[in-house]
This record gives sequence, C-alpha cells and structure tokens, in this order.
Amino acid sequence: MRKYDLITPEGTKDFLFEECLVKRETEKKIHDIFRTKGYSELTTPALEFYDVFQTESGHYQQERLYKLTDSKGRLLVMRPESTMPIARVVATRLKDASLPLRLFYNQSVYRFESALKGRSNEIVQAGIELIGSSSHMADLEMVSTAIEVLESCSETSFSLEIGDAGIFKELMRELNATEVEREDIRYLIETKNYPALNDMLDAMGDTPAIAALKKLPAMFGGEEVFEKAAGLYSNERIKVMLDDLRQLYGEISQLMGKGRLTVDLGMLNNADYYTGVIIKGYLEGYGDEVLTGGRYNKLLSDYGYDIPATGFGINIDAIATVAVKKNPRSVKPADVLVYAEPGFEMQAIALAKKLRTETGAVTELSLLDSIDAAREYALNKKIGRIVVIDSDDTEV
Repeated sequence: MRKYDLITPEGTKDFLFEECLVKRETEKKIHDIFRTKGYSELTTPALEFYDVFQTESGHYQQERLYKLTDSKGRLLVMRPESTMPIARVVATRLKDASLPLRLFYNQSVYRFESALKGRSNEIVQAGIELIGSSSHMADLEMVSTAIEVLESCSETSFSLEIGDAGIFKELMRELNATEVEREDIRYLIETKNYPALNDMLDAMGDTPAIAALKKLPAMFGGEEVFEKAAGLYSNERIKVMLDDLRQLYGEISQLMGKGRLTVDLGMLNNADYYTGVIIKGYLEGYGDEVLTGGRYNKLLSDYGYDIPATGFGINIDAIATVAVKKNPRSVKPADVLVYAEPGFEMQAIALAKKLRTETGAVTELSLLDSIDAAREYALNKKIGRIVVIDSDDTEV
C-alpha cells in the first residue's frame, strides 16, 4: 500500500515556476562574478565513497549522511558538501596543474539537518575554491569575492562575520580531551550554550586554556573584541592569529564599512578542516547563514597533496527564498500563440520556429480544437498575439 507517493521526503521541497526563475537568475549572477575573476567550473558526482568524508583533518558524523551501497557492497554517500570532493579531484586529476587553481562549482548537497532548525536536507550550493596559496592576498580575494556575491544577489541588507578557527584549535591542544569531547566542546561554543559548556569544562580542570575556552563564545562584536581577546590567553601563535585577523578586519571594513561587519572568535564550523580565517554571511530576512567558508591548509594533504587552500560556499536556495519574498515576480507569458487549422499543422510548426529564431519571440503552438478555444486560452494566459495558419495565414 502506497503511503508517501504524494509528498516529498522531510527536508526537501518542490520548486515551482517563480522560484526556479529566481534560482537561475541568482546562479547566473554568481557564475558571472566567478568567471570574471578567472575561476573555472567543475562538478563532482552526487555519489561519493564514504571514505572521502572521513579524513584526519575533518569528517562528517555518519548520522548526518545519506548512505547506500554499490554493487560490490562498498559504502557510498550522497555528497554532504563540495569542498572535500573537490580536494579529492585536485589531489588526483589536477595534481600537475599550475598553481594557484581557481575553481568554482554549482551543485546540490545532501545531509540530514535537525528538524527543529528548519533547514533543508537538500540545497543547491555554489562556491569557489582558491587552491595553492597561503598568502594574505588569497584570503582577501576570497573575502572580497564573498562580499561581491552578497552585494549582487541581495534584495536587502547583508552582514558578514569573521573569525579564526585556529584559535579554538590552539586552545584545544592544551586540553587532554578525547575526539568526542572535542566535538562536544566545539558544538557548545558554536551554539553559545554557556551553562553546558561551563559544566563540561569544569569537570576537566582549571587551567588558563580552559578559562579562555569558557569565554570564547562571548568574544563577538566589533573591533573591541581584539582587546578583550588579547587578555584571555597569552600564546605567541594566538597573538599572531589575532593580529592577522585584526588587519583583515580593517581591510574588509574599507570594502563594506564596520556597521555590518562582526568579529566572532566563537564562530566555528561543522566542517572541522578549517585552519585559519573563517567567514559567515547573512541576509536580512533569512534566519540562518547563507554563506560559509574559510582557510583550510591541511585538508588536501589528507588526499596526498600537501598544499594550502581557501574558499566559500553560498546557499542558492536561501538567496532565492529571500529574493522571492522581497521582490515577487511572475513568469513572463508567451508572446505569440500559433493556431493551425486542420491540414496546416506543419506550416504552423515552421512559422513558430521562424518567430523564435528571427524575432526572439516566445512562441507556443495551440493544442486546442477551435480558434475560439485558442482565444480563450490566450486571454487566460495573457498572450497578446495569435497567428492563425490557414489558407490565408490570418493574424488576430
């Protein structure tokens, strides 16, 4: 007995006409930006081996993955993101390519999200990967491109958060924590769950690093965050990270001002492969981030190619959702309806093709049995012109 033949799986949805129109417009804007900056497109399979997403630098919990097996019994997953598969491609098929590599993608990703968060399990994501450079200029290119994308696609105001994943990782080196404990601490800091974080860290002792981890979620705001953070924990590596992040903050503020730019040292990411600068972008009217990314200098070495990289991904579906709300639009009707009297069908097809190719008119063929029915159809669809193909080739 069929029970689920009229609905979509949880976390998925159908996109109708206007939504598809806006999505395609959004994708074109973003693709144009990427191409004018020298990025080349690639796509990866929707199906990947499970092992691709279980590396030393980062891994996905299997509970969040759509899993299946191939004909040989090997474990496959629907790709939960695009950066790790692209790292696999670069480390294998593009290992001899000149560096730096500028790559962009536009493809769907699939992962289980908490039903309480209202997130989709399937989203269309576009993004860039700038591979083979650890320079400050590469970070600036990544962040400035993210700002340009948000500016071009936003029907409303946008904002940007910056942080550095290395600060959390440096503090965690001081703790004797298991991998599970580390992930729990990361999650509690990211969600700013102060009570649970304090309880967990209290059970692990009382050291300067633990005290700094307790305060890390509160380290967000404007430029004043850097002064507060400097007194948290004295460490030369953290000092360098804070100085570099402060410099980046000043440079980004020249592009977009300080009013929409936030520093968040407690901003972390499920993808634990980030090693340095991380960013998140937000649009007014959408309750979650629409853009995430950052520097990941160790990920490609997990696939056998030790080079640095940075990049970001942007949620096309989220941007389209905001655009439809802020600027509703409808699909443009056809310009011409061609109606053929019996015996003149091939002439109608030839004329319709001529109208499309020579004038660019959107042209429909009438499938109705009478000219009166064709007129009514044209009226309902707001088609302003009807051409009747008969012995006289009448235009109505």
